[in-house]
Amino acid sequence: MRTLSIAALQTVPAFRDPDATLERFARTAVTLRRTIPHAQLLLLPELHLSAPPRLLDESAGYPAEVAVEIPGPLTDRLAEVAVETGLWLVPGSVYERAADGRVHNTAVAVSPEGELVATYRKAFPWQPLESTAPGDRFVTFEVPGLCRVGLAICYDGFFPEAFRQLAWMGAEVVLQPTLTTTSDRDAELITARANAIFNQLYVVNLNAASPAALGRTIVADPEGRVRVAAGSGEELVSDVLDLDAVTRVRRFGTGGVSRMWTQLDDGAAASLQLPMYEGGRIRPRKPA
Repeated sequence: MRTLSIAALQTVPAFRDPDATLERFARTAVTLRRTIPHAQLLLLPELHLSAPPRLLDESAGYPAEVAVEIPGPLTDRLAEVAVETGLWLVPGSVYERAADGRVHNTAVAVSPEGELVATYRKAFPWQPLESTAPGDRFVTFEVPGLCRVGLAICYDGFFPEAFRQLAWMGAEVVLQPTLTTTSDRDAELITARANAIFNQLYVVNLNAASPAALGRTIVADPEGRVRVAAGSGEELVSDVLDLDAVTRVRRFGTGGVSRMWTQLDDGAAASLQLPMYEGGRIRPRKPA
């Protein structure tokens, strides 16, 4: 049986203090390892290590003020934590300053050996408020001998193309760190379950806790069932994902009947025009 034991911290940062937030995380990771000895992967909320203030308190200049280079001192410290705990780390996302000076909302993945194995820049920043530059590619990483994991961040979930592309890239689990304080959290949870159903994979949608956000983290299985649901406060969300369930559902179908991947793979859809996969465009290109 293939399993991935995950721990997701629905928590809050030390507002406006990235250094204190990072060191608190380092201590928490060690404690968590003792609490859940079989844990393999630890996930944090969106922008947690950048320690943003509450939604309406954040100034326009804050992202640039705390943006870091990747790789750099932050990822070096995360590598130390990963090695010390033996965990895969996906510590939410951070404000990243790119070589061209632009600021991105970027998620990273660090292996238990301390290697930076993935860097994903949020493709769909939440506009108009979020001013970070969008990324230009989707990202997965391999947990050797086990599974491929996709990365998405918060508002990406409202764009079905994002999760479908990750599934096409082989993802069986999508980790979706989130920072949602607004009244569309109900809709966001529906989209997380829908993305799990459409792509027959696990979705871990981890929100920050109150008062940083609204919490209500969920883990949805490949048929969209909610395996774990958190409240609004700080909470350790844990689960052991049965990855063979992805294989089963894709082979026999959602509810044992709906086999979307088979229908796509057997050529039945070969004659369809699917312009949304042409360079990310949703509508067909206009003739020259």
